[in-house]
Amino acid sequence: MSRSLPPGYFEALYARSPDPWRFETSAYEDAKYTATLAALPRPRYAQALEVGCSIGVLTRQLAARCDALVAIDPAERALALARGRCRDLPHVSFVQGLVPEDWPGGRFDLILLSEVVYYLGAEDVVALAGRVMDSIAPGGHVELVHWLGETDYPLSGDEATERFVAALDVRFQPVLRQRTGEYRLDLLAVR
Repeated sequence: MSRSLPPGYFEALYARSPDPWRFETSAYEDAKYTATLAALPRPRYAQALEVGCSIGVLTRQLAARCDALVAIDPAERALALARGRCRDLPHVSFVQGLVPEDWPGGRFDLILLSEVVYYLGAEDVVALAGRVMDSIAPGGHVELVHWLGETDYPLSGDEATERFVAALDVRFQPVLRQRTGEYRLDLLAVR
C-alpha cells in the first residue's frame, strides 16, 4: 500500500469498537505513554499539538504539561470520546481532520506524532514534514513514537520515522532515540 489511509478506514474501526487499539486497557499503551511523557525535556509547553489523538487517553495525560493543547483526529466517533474524556480541561481543543491536508493554525512548541506517520503514503509524509516545519516554534520539540511490528499500513514504524526525519530541514536535531522490542521513540529539537 503506497497511499495514505483514508478517513473512512478510521471511522470503520471506531464503528466496530470504541477503543480498537485498547488505549484504555493495554499495558503496552500505558508503558508507551509513560515513556512518551518522560522523554519530553520540558516540564511544561505553552502550545502543543497532538496529531492522531484518538479517544483522548494520552491527550488527557499530555494536557497536564501544556498551557494549551490542540488535538486532531480524522474520526468523529473517536473525537466524541476524547472530548468527553477531557471535558473538564478548557485548555484542550479538538479538531476533526486528516493530516497533512487538515492542519490547525498556530505555532507550537511541541508537536506529538504518536503512532500516526505510518498511516501516510510517502508523499504525504513529506507534506507532513512541511506542515511541521511551518508551524514549529523556535526551540520547540517534535516527538515521534511508532510501533515496530508488522502492519498492513503504507509504511513500517521505521520507514515512517526515517522518511519524516529525512524530509525535515537542518533546524531539526535528534536529541533522543529510544528503542524497545515493540516501539521506537524519537525526539527532535528545533534550533
